[in-house]
Amino acid sequence: MSINVAIASSDGKYINQHFGMASQFLIFKLNDNGTYKFLELRENKPACSTEGHSELSMEESVKLISDCQAVIASQIGPGAIDILLENRIDPYLAPIFIEDALKQLAEIIKKKKH
Repeated sequence: MSINVAIASSDGKYINQHFGMASQFLIFKLNDNGTYKFLELRENKPACSTEGHSELSMEESVKLISDCQAVIASQIGPGAIDILLENRIDPYLAPIFIEDALKQLAEIIKKKKH
């Protein structure tokens, strides 16, 4: 079994964006054995700005990644976590290299199954 994972990254190497401020999400297919494949880049209109955030924009960001079972960002606010969980998307914080985060997530998923 595999899952789709959305990653908030501006450079495609490091998870360096806050979920609410992410201008794009990189979508990966993560397999049970820890292998992964880049699927696509999705442009996003950030839900947050210096003035705060819009619930509608936040919901649009979640809808954009609704086919994903997990999202990894450098930070995710409590309101966004609630919306993600309501939409069955598991939120993870990992301000590290994408490759390392995907390996760690594969281990977490493997442990949950046992």
